Amino acid sequence: MEKKEKALRPVRKIHGGARLPHFKNTAEIETEVMPAPGTVFIPVSQHIGAPAEAVVKKGDKVFVGSLIAKEGGFVSAPIHSSVSGTVTGVADKVLNGTAAVKCIEIESDGEMTPDPDLKPFEVNTAQDIAAAAKACGLVGLGGAGFPAHVKLSPSKDAEIDTLIINAAECEPYITADYRECMENVEGIIAATYLLRDKFHFKRIVICVENNKPKAIKALMEVAANKLDEEDTVKLMKLPSTYPQGAEKVIIYSATGRKVPLGKLPSDVGCIVMNVTSLSKLYNFITTGMPLVAKRITVDGTAVTSPKNLMVPVGTPIKDVLEYMGIDTENVGRIIMGGPMMGQPVSNIDAVVEKRTNALLVMSKDDREYRRTACIRCGRCQRTCPMHLTPAKVETAYRKGDTAAYEGLNVNYCIECGSCSFICPARRPLTEVMRIAKGELRRQKK
Repeated sequence: MEKKEKALRPVRKIHGGARLPHFKNTAEIETEVMPAPGTVFIPVSQHIGAPAEAVVKKGDKVFVGSLIAKEGGFVSAPIHSSVSGTVTGVADKVLNGTAAVKCIEIESDGEMTPDPDLKPFEVNTAQDIAAAAKACGLVGLGGAGFPAHVKLSPSKDAEIDTLIINAAECEPYITADYRECMENVEGIIAATYLLRDKFHFKRIVICVENNKPKAIKALMEVAANKLDEEDTVKLMKLPSTYPQGAEKVIIYSATGRKVPLGKLPSDVGCIVMNVTSLSKLYNFITTGMPLVAKRITVDGTAVTSPKNLMVPVGTPIKDVLEYMGIDTENVGRIIMGGPMMGQPVSNIDAVVEKRTNALLVMSKDDREYRRTACIRCGRCQRTCPMHLTPAKVETAYRKGDTAAYEGLNVNYCIECGSCSFICPARRPLTEVMRIAKGELRRQKK
């Protein structure tokens, strides 16, 4: 740290939010590299947008970092092999739920040999950085999975002045981004100033929750670095109120700007990047190695020794459980992601994807949780960061009054789960909000 600098306070305080137990059990556990499994199953769709298109066939030899699927459109991302070995199939496979997903199956040779054609990516302009993000196959690593090159290619009419680096990591248990801050601060520094110089941002705000003092200290090295002569880069400490890390919420906290319905952060002059996405991009620029592995937090009530693991993309969950020594007989449920916004795993053949940041393995729970009638306490409305009234949406849903959805602004819901968490009657409010949003989209089509 080269100069004294104070952390900023949020420009605006979010409405509502939930006070969650943190359970950051793995915060001080360094990342452990998991050996390659015998076989990986790499889905061609690991992002928002069009699926990638396979460019390999059965029998092809691949290396770590080899291109195996090209992007299927502008809002799409290429896919690369996470192991060295032989392609044994390209076919639909049921990974989670009932829908089949096209996967590229690769049998590992155990060598993890990098592709000999990999080389650093030359960057001279902002357009080059966007091209690097595309070639890397980079998507939002905070969980959303939005192709990074799209957000780094705003329209010519957009007046972008602010980069927000999202290190909030507000969900319980997950410490993947925290470990990135602790283990790779030099890469974060280099990436931050590279983007500043090429995009000419007027300000860069690094946002982190105030319950992470060691990460705050590490990230202050970025804000107070000698490269920041014009004092463009600032660190902002956010209250540890969920969901501070949600994109619209963090923009409001950092700038006071509201993203209108149907608009993007670029429409209010902002680009938001997850802190791990940022450093992964810089790693690709300097080494040529694309996004082929993901740090995940493995924790939960059924895990005796939780860890942060670096796992090859496409690794089956059953291999992760076996590596962790978890007895599946005692497992009640598995969640891919955090407990608030994660997706339940119905099949341990499901695989780690680019956007996977945690695997929560929970013990069997014999307690009975009963749903009771809504008591009209208003807690869901007070907690919702988007000022919505989930209880009214649920009432409309039960009555079949789909015409009411638009007036209740269901499309503003960010599906953070705060309403369901706070509801004393245990109503499935987030689930209903998700259904209502889908129904309203169908109506408009």
